[in-house]
Amino acid sequence: MTIVDLDRGILTGTRPSPAPTFLVSPAESRADLDDYRALRHAVFVEEQGIFAGSDHDRVDDDPRTVVLVARTPDGALLGGVRIAPAVEGRDIGWWSGSRLAVSPAARTHAGIGAALIRAACALAEASGALRFDATIQSQNESLFVRLGWRTLSTVEVHGRPHVHMLWPIDRVERLARSTKAALGALLDGLDAPAGYVGDDAAPVPGSDVLAACDAILPSMVERDPEWAGWCAVLVNLNDISAMGASPVGLLDAVGARDASFARRIFRGLRAASEAWGVPVLGGHTQLGVPASLSVTALGRTDRPVAGGGGSPGESLRLTADLGGGWRPGYTGSQWDSSSHRRSDELRALNDVVPALRPTAAKDVSMTGIIGTTGMLAEASGCKAVLDVDDILVPPTAAAGDWLTCFPGFAMVSAERTPSRTPLPASVDTAVCGRLTTGQGVDLRWPDGIVTSAIAGTVTGLGSSGRASA
Repeated sequence: MTIVDLDRGILTGTRPSPAPTFLVSPAESRADLDDYRALRHAVFVEEQGIFAGSDHDRVDDDPRTVVLVARTPDGALLGGVRIAPAVEGRDIGWWSGSRLAVSPAARTHAGIGAALIRAACALAEASGALRFDATIQSQNESLFVRLGWRTLSTVEVHGRPHVHMLWPIDRVERLARSTKAALGALLDGLDAPAGYVGDDAAPVPGSDVLAACDAILPSMVERDPEWAGWCAVLVNLNDISAMGASPVGLLDAVGARDASFARRIFRGLRAASEAWGVPVLGGHTQLGVPASLSVTALGRTDRPVAGGGGSPGESLRLTADLGGGWRPGYTGSQWDSSSHRRSDELRALNDVVPALRPTAAKDVSMTGIIGTTGMLAEASGCKAVLDVDDILVPPTAAAGDWLTCFPGFAMVSAERTPSRTPLPASVDTAVCGRLTTGQGVDLRWPDGIVTSAIAGTVTGLGSSGRASA
């Protein structure tokens, strides 16, 4: 057997993997935490004298704090670090790392500190952070820079020079690139009605009719056909509502492998049609094909609200239904605020945009709240600056997930002055930013730091030309 294994290694070029010299993992027991805190005390109190008596602080008492430890395979502690939401009692998508400590005997080990830093960055992003920073001792700045961190400022902490550093998180940028960035080139030559570039629905020339058309991902139709049917109605009616129109009817196009599967899609379509009180007027059904579903919604208004009607200096507002929760199987990506609502509550959502009287409005789509704000700003020929602490977030959702998910009902709008018209009881609303000159979306944090969420345009479709209207 040994000879065979050796021959296989020679033929394939593989070599046995060396045994790991250390492993980084979350602290899972009281012993892990006690060992980590003892190491911190030895480093920061006894060795460096930064603290007198104890380095314990409020972060240690925060139940959201996560400690990562590096241990040898036989369990000896080599180092540790902790990360936690930066705002006490609330997650707004801002996490910080602190108390990185490596035992003196392990400092000659290659990469203990670097491994802990990388693991902390990965954990912060996995926890939904859109900002991750740390204030570190100045002598460690070069290590963090080599790992990709950016220096924000120099500060003095406990009488010693420190550096405030930022780990770049491109979650929103990646989401925008993967979902919308190709649209400008793909749609070149397909002219939208003047003033309505990139809008949620399209005005039909010579009439007061608007039409919207959205398809559901085939994988979602295959996985959950009833929910796909429901969502196909929801997303199209949201598109109609975003332009201040009243829905009048739906058309569907359904593909399914057999009649039994198609029946499940229609079950969701029918339930949503009845819930919103909007009839299915007709459509097309084909069997014996892979699962597919698209719906067209028709609405009416003589004053459509464009997504590109904003101007620099106007306020940005988020109006959303924060009720419900993550759809089972879609945690972090789809927020279900609609399936538990009464029909009258769902129908009342159509009154939101007319009540707001905005200069521009868009319903939040697959790019999330930040990406959709970027599309409104792009169509308006502007840049958006969002005040993160003012953005509405459901209490049970991680802020980073909520700001990048597909919500059941959420509208981003621009306004010169706030409307006094009452909104439906099922929604919350708040001003959360401003349009300014430039491109992209910046996030302004409670400490005044501004980070870039989207550096340039989202779709590449350009301005609708209505910004000065």
